[in-house]
Amino acid sequence: MLTGASAAPHLLIVDDDERIRGLLQKFLMRNGFLVTSARDAAHARRLLAGLEFNLIVLDVMMPGEDGLTLTRDLRKGLSTPILLLTARGETRDRIEGLEAGADDYLAKPFEPKELLLRINAILRRIPQEVQTGPKFISLGPLRYDQERGEMWEGETPLRLTATESALMRIFAARAGEVVSRAELIEELGRDRAGGTEDSAGDRAVDVQITRLRRKIEPDPREPRYLQTVRGMGYMLAPD
Repeated sequence: MLTGASAAPHLLIVDDDERIRGLLQKFLMRNGFLVTSARDAAHARRLLAGLEFNLIVLDVMMPGEDGLTLTRDLRKGLSTPILLLTARGETRDRIEGLEAGADDYLAKPFEPKELLLRINAILRRIPQEVQTGPKFISLGPLRYDQERGEMWEGETPLRLTATESALMRIFAARAGEVVSRAELIEELGRDRAGGTEDSAGDRAVDVQITRLRRKIEPDPREPRYLQTVRGMGYMLAPD
């Protein structure tokens, strides 16, 4: 049973600037959040179709569908708080963002600490029971039901071993976040006795990762969904 990780608020960062996405993701993860990022509005829509977030940090000026248009559309059926980021800081721009349905508006450039304060302020205003994790995670033709811990391909269940199921629970709870080998060994050790945090334990985790990839990856030799982050660990990257 996971503890702690699933209780952390899950944020979605939407920005077409890869550098900004990376910096914000690292900063917010260091401050205790689960963070998933999207490169544009279309990518954000795909993530929102399968995951639930506690808050969306959304850039206004993006190619294609901009942040204001996306906010207006999301507000037709989504109550998740939205914090807009924009290079335009005039009062009329802020009013336009709020009228579109945003909960707050932060002009660029900004101090990361101010973003953190605004995120925490928004989260304090919403009921705690709204803060839930992902329902389903899509991995190509596969769908993982996080609540039940089941993997499906269409209407057909995909059999997972006990260890593979434990790994999927860990990765699904922290989708888009790097999980180190040491953390995997610790979490797996809660499900069975005898977990070790030495090189043998590292190799055992690597073997289990390889086996899981054979079931969920189109090409296990070039993982698309369960990625290796060199020198850090592994990360589940859903569609």
